Amino acid sequence: MFEYRGSDIAYILLYVDDIILTASSDDLRRSIMALLSAEFAMKDLGPLSYFLGIAVTRNADGLFLSQNPGTGRPYISYAVQQVCLHMHDPRNEHMAALKRILRYIQGSIDFGLHIYKSTVNSLVSYTDADWGGCPDNRHSTSGYCVFLGDNLISWSSKRQPTFSRSSAEAEYRGVANVVSESCWIRNLLLELHCSIQKATLVYCDNVSAIYLSGNPVQHQRTKHIEMDIHFVREKVARGELYIFTLVNKVHLQFWSLLCSVLKAVHIHTLVKLNEDDN
Repeated sequence: MFEYRGSDIAYILLYVDDIILTASSDDLRRSIMALLSAEFAMKDLGPLSYFLGIAVTRNADGLFLSQNPGTGRPYISYAVQQVCLHMHDPRNEHMAALKRILRYIQGSIDFGLHIYKSTVNSLVSYTDADWGGCPDNRHSTSGYCVFLGDNLISWSSKRQPTFSRSSAEAEYRGVANVVSESCWIRNLLLELHCSIQKATLVYCDNVSAIYLSGNPVQHQRTKHIEMDIHFVREKVARGELYIFTLVNKVHLQFWSLLCSVLKAVHIHTLVKLNEDDN
């Protein structure tokens, strides 16, 4: 990313030979394009419509991001993550699972991610973990989603590299992951001169993990996750974030999709909720 500041501001996002340019004024945008064209062989493709395999459609509410096959699908993150675990030594059952995912995507090709016009004044994160859910080695899977205003901008579903001896430990590692991601996003927004003044809100459904984030007393059983504890606790003490419990049943069902298998009825319910919101 390159930033240009003067009386106006411009941002350039560059990936190999693909470029996105946005500026606060048309005059600045045209002048930057002229300077770049003088140095490199370039072609102006007009308003953003396609970048790195993602199709961008503009509408009255904002942007719609889609891809063939789809993007913006956090509810299949867990299934994709499970298949990727066996990508170096796939067996018949793994290929069957992969084909099932591809069949689902092919049947829902018009799905995508909506980016709505929204004020950039709050960052809200949700995290969950499936303690000992891996049947092979009983490692836990943690996942998170991060919202900037009304828009989902980041999500992850990943098996934890080490074994957790309690659900609180697995959940707290998930909390540390989403706190790290939230801090990175806050720093990026600060560089873009869109700093967030409010503290980040982090929601977790494990009460023990929440207590650990604010309790200054170290216990013997928490020494093996001491780095994560100090990292999160420091952010809480500085007032950069607050961690709350998640009690809404619909939200609990939604965020559990990042670290556990969802049945078809759950996927249809979540899609229906999204359609009702729109």
